[in-house]
Amino acid sequence: MPAKTRSILVLALLGLPLAGILGARGGDDPPAAAGRDWACYGGGPGSWRYSTLKQITRANVRRLRLAWTFDSGDAYPGSEMQCNPLVIGGVVYGTTPKVNVVALDGATGRLVWRFDPHEGRKVLGKMRNRGLMYWSDGKRARVFVAVRQFLYSLDATTGRPDPGFGQAGRIDLRDNLRPGEREMVSLSTPGIVYKDLLIVGSLTSETLPTPPGDIRAFDVRTGALRWSFHTIPRPGEVGYETWPKDAWTYSGSANNWCGMSLDARRGLVFVPTGSAAYDFYGANRTGDNLFADSLIALKADTGERVWHFQTVRHDVWDRDLPAPPVLVTVNRDGRPVDGVAQVTKSGYVYLFERASGRPLFPIEYRKVPPSDLDGEITAGEQPLPLEPEPFARQRLTAEMLTTRTPEAHRAALARFREVRSDGQFIPGSRQGTVIFPGFDGGAEWGGAAYDPDTSLLYVNSNEMAWILTLVEAPPPAPRVSGQELYAKECASCHGADRRGAPPEFPSLRGIGDRYTDGEIEALLAQGGGRMPSYTRLGHEANRAIVDYVTKGEQTKVAAQGPSPMDMKYLSDGYKKFLDPDGYPAVAPPWGTLNAIDLSTGKYAWKIPLGEYPELAARGMTRTGSENYGGPVVTAGGVLFIAATSFDKKLRAFDKATGELLWETTLPAAGNATPATYEVNGRQFVVIAAGGGKSKDPPGGSYVAYALP
Repeated sequence: MPAKTRSILVLALLGLPLAGILGARGGDDPPAAAGRDWACYGGGPGSWRYSTLKQITRANVRRLRLAWTFDSGDAYPGSEMQCNPLVIGGVVYGTTPKVNVVALDGATGRLVWRFDPHEGRKVLGKMRNRGLMYWSDGKRARVFVAVRQFLYSLDATTGRPDPGFGQAGRIDLRDNLRPGEREMVSLSTPGIVYKDLLIVGSLTSETLPTPPGDIRAFDVRTGALRWSFHTIPRPGEVGYETWPKDAWTYSGSANNWCGMSLDARRGLVFVPTGSAAYDFYGANRTGDNLFADSLIALKADTGERVWHFQTVRHDVWDRDLPAPPVLVTVNRDGRPVDGVAQVTKSGYVYLFERASGRPLFPIEYRKVPPSDLDGEITAGEQPLPLEPEPFARQRLTAEMLTTRTPEAHRAALARFREVRSDGQFIPGSRQGTVIFPGFDGGAEWGGAAYDPDTSLLYVNSNEMAWILTLVEAPPPAPRVSGQELYAKECASCHGADRRGAPPEFPSLRGIGDRYTDGEIEALLAQGGGRMPSYTRLGHEANRAIVDYVTKGEQTKVAAQGPSPMDMKYLSDGYKKFLDPDGYPAVAPPWGTLNAIDLSTGKYAWKIPLGEYPELAARGMTRTGSENYGGPVVTAGGVLFIAATSFDKKLRAFDKATGELLWETTLPAAGNATPATYEVNGRQFVVIAAGGGKSKDPPGGSYVAYALP
């Protein structure tokens, strides 16, 4: 009897789950991630969001009850909680709204330890974290978390920083990115652990200046940099010719902010990237801009490129690849083929052969219109897959506008007639261009779940329209006011009226009531998340911005000289296309959940996801809603998802039909991906309930459910 067969027989006799022990097909997931534990972001390095546990089934899921709740006490105005927690050996590891790390007893929710990187100091600005990384060599175990520019290594048993990692247990992610620079960079979504390497992307600003989105591997024990892959190529590197010759010295982003996936057997890491900065006007980055908006296969040991595919050329629509790709196995001509599936904000699924990058569904390059803005040269063609059909509507027409009330329809129609709406890849314009699906998808960072038994891919989608309007940047002047500095540096995110686009881009009105002038200036200096550091402007300029946003004062300072980072056109802010009552100006569904057979490209089912409680109370049900966070699918036949921003529900669906089997209301919206695990023979489902994307108060709880 072959050794492998003997091993399988022994494991079966022990009653251990074979899929979990042997790993996923193709060697994608380690044993623990597919079985009792949830040991990696998304459940395993293949980003399946799948569990072999089946104590909870279609037949008994209606009996789920609250098992435990842990309230972090960390919620604050505007906070969010997006963490997909890890579960290893019965311990739940997660982060709080202030990005404290907590270790909880998986059976009871009791706090085991807590790490506060701020050491009690006031948290400035929005904090965001989607998960952690875990490593063990059998003798010691470490949990890794990013907090602003620092990546910490914590002892998994005590929560104390590892003194052998970097300096006093942390490394500075601003180091070793580009000669002579230390621009703000962070990490909101965890990377991948491969052997003794931490492979990570970065969160950068979407305006210039901002650092390049290098993919980096650090030594898991010491924090030393082991390799880098330049997503904005330097002279002599592949893709350098797709940029202006000096762009690598000043352009930025093209970063992996959404996480990545690993095929450990092949030693390949699959890295999706976002757009280059500035998002909406690219006259200073003429060309296709590799490796922005690309799925890149790298050798995990060295960072060497194996293959890539660019989904958007010269992106001026913020069409970042939003989630880790899913490593799948599909049927082609009667044989299994290992693939990698990438969901997109635009509502398409790209499917490639994993080893070669060969498309497994046809891709067509379609001609698209040019920009009419001075200096902008958009790509003449863009690639779109012919199968599967997109999971979100692609072109907003007058017939698709809301009919919620006659007044809402009239207002939506009047606004619609003022803007351009011609489908995908219509450049931003001075009159306004409809982006549909919007800047937040289609698919978003929650990504997709995959069932290896059926080849079904489950993806939740937003169907919101946004309007991209470009305005001329203020002309250069010898001296500029705080208002002019704000218009140039801040208005593209927070709006010329300072109202922002909450919660993603908060309103700055009344900010002086929440923070002191010194705290606001400190935030300008340090940056955070998508917000760059403004230390380059100098103290006087930052002070002038503070005076303007807090008091409306017009302090003037000397202007800086011209720079290749200067933009002739800027966005007038992130603006959703809403009716006068604040609801989407498009007809429902406003959010959906989709099941796609990747072997055939056909849909198994599609349903609305979420509701607005006040509309449902008036009889307008099954509208769908905006949703953030992903699904989890199990061998028990159940798909779990929260994600919906307004009704605060966690739901369980029949994974084969989409039938709703169970739902419960959380203390705050579960804008996160659940995890499922087993402790003492009992299966749990846990979700971070933080909200923050609606008008309801945010929360800071982990909530777990199990059968009685």
